[in-house]
Amino acid sequence: MCTTCGCGGDGATFHTYPAHDHSHDHHGHVHAHGHTHEHHRDHADAHVTHVTLAPEPRLVQIEQDLLARNDRQAIINRATFAGLGVLALNLVSSPGSGKTTLLVKTIEQLAGRVPVAVIEGDQQTGLDAERIRATGAPALQINTGKGCHLDARMVAQALPALPLPRGGLLMIENVGNLVCPAAFDLGEAHRVVIHSVTEGEDKPLKYPDMFRSADVMLLNKCDLLPHLSFDVAQAETHARRVNPALRIIRVSATTGEGMDDWLAWLQAALRLAPLATVR
Repeated sequence: MCTTCGCGGDGATFHTYPAHDHSHDHHGHVHAHGHTHEHHRDHADAHVTHVTLAPEPRLVQIEQDLLARNDRQAIINRATFAGLGVLALNLVSSPGSGKTTLLVKTIEQLAGRVPVAVIEGDQQTGLDAERIRATGAPALQINTGKGCHLDARMVAQALPALPLPRGGLLMIENVGNLVCPAAFDLGEAHRVVIHSVTEGEDKPLKYPDMFRSADVMLLNKCDLLPHLSFDVAQAETHARRVNPALRIIRVSATTGEGMDDWLAWLQAALRLAPLATVR
């Protein structure tokens, strides 16, 4: 269970794969014994059994209360951003997707055109914030400790210490995690999910809440595709199955592939910032 948000209160589903009697196995595999004859007779039809455990009411109530408080703060954050004409983006991904490198390249290419400030979220260290500051952009590090995501209150507490660029861009790089950040609105105008080609094509199906809540998916590290068996078309099909409206941009921070398309999307979003920040 997350020590910050109490996640784990949702009902858990277990998939059990029935054991085979290896004395009748013709594939050379050894399987465990222990099921009854009645089970064995039903075995051919019972490839997978789904067992769902009901959530504990107290945990559900705690999570609902936390999310309600978070949503109230997110509304305040959104009004703050709107008042300054700031476009706030929530960058989410699994660990190792390359989102910090992509963010650094984005800031470098926007230099002199669009002011950018960054909030960095990690459980420990300030390494990513240091990388951002090296570009000349102001950055503030939030360490969540055992927490697995940023929330609206953390962002609100960070804002007084971070010079928000009026009419500019606030990039919030969330903790690497495709689960909990999906549930927490930070007050952003858009959620951008970074999906690396070094991950499986099925990530959108395994973590649908994250991809469903995103407006843009950056398919990152495309320069590595010649060395991988990653199926781009399948990954994009999975993502659009979860979220048909999802904008997908193929990018590589290393070679610059797709960066023009990504920057064009940012510029269009900036022009609509006063509208985009009001939900």
